[in-house]
Amino acid sequence: MNKRLFLLPILVLSLFLLTACGGEQQQSQSKGVFIGGTQGVVAEFEPFGVEEAGVSSIFDTETFPVEVTVHNKGEYEIQKDDITVTLTGLSKEEFEGIPSWTLKNSGVIEKISELLPNGGEETISFSSDAKFKSDVVGLLDRTWFANVQYKYQTQAIVPEVCLKEDLTDKRICEVQGQKAFFASAAPIAVTSVSEEPAGKGIVALKFTVENKGTGDVATLGSEFGLTNKLGFSIDDAAWECKSGGKADEARLVNGKVEIVCKLKQALAAKTLEVRQVKLTLDYKYQSLIQEKLRVKESAK
Repeated sequence: MNKRLFLLPILVLSLFLLTACGGEQQQSQSKGVFIGGTQGVVAEFEPFGVEEAGVSSIFDTETFPVEVTVHNKGEYEIQKDDITVTLTGLSKEEFEGIPSWTLKNSGVIEKISELLPNGGEETISFSSDAKFKSDVVGLLDRTWFANVQYKYQTQAIVPEVCLKEDLTDKRICEVQGQKAFFASAAPIAVTSVSEEPAGKGIVALKFTVENKGTGDVATLGSEFGLTNKLGFSIDDAAWECKSGGKADEARLVNGKVEIVCKLKQALAAKTLEVRQVKLTLDYKYQSLIQEKLRVKESAK
């Protein structure tokens, strides 16, 4: 048999495998530096008692645990005391054995990663032996609420910003249009980035930011209120960022806001290059969880 004819199928198969491997590598690189997603801290009550028909149930003579587990489902590492959980919506006079109704996380809670795809978690225990004070006739339902506040951060990286002094020059890159970007997993998400001219030798980046969760947003130095606000900064001193005329604060309207970053000075003549920039959003986030407890009359 002709050796060339024998080796041809092997060569074709080898090229196919190399192409497949190369495709997988390119697909992995296209994910960028972040895993991505729209979650931050996800909290849930641990069971109070035995589940009956989907409801945690206890007898009025029993003690029960009150615990909230917080999961970090985003890409920001939570430090000690970054999360505050407050039990609310109940009369404190009805229960005993709960020393404090507000607690913080006691340690670092890791972010999601390839090695830790579900993120870190911590169970915050308010009591191991809480008790309903009064006797119950028949049964009584009480809904427990927990207000969860936490510090968080979103990062958005634009790897190729076009810096071009002469817009008639069509080489290398384009100033006008949408830009590829990578954003970290968080409830406050960067959903689009565009670049456009903003004067002779000046370019601008427009970041669209949205609240993808159901909670409220506040800047780190303020309390939660009727308006939702967050802070922002850029990693390159050559840029100045503003939103609604403010240089360090953005107000979300209907869950959305735009942040515009412009070069402070005009580019030098014949400038033609691409550069990476990173926008960081800092904020507090607040959400409310709930769980029903059924207290049943014990046998007399």
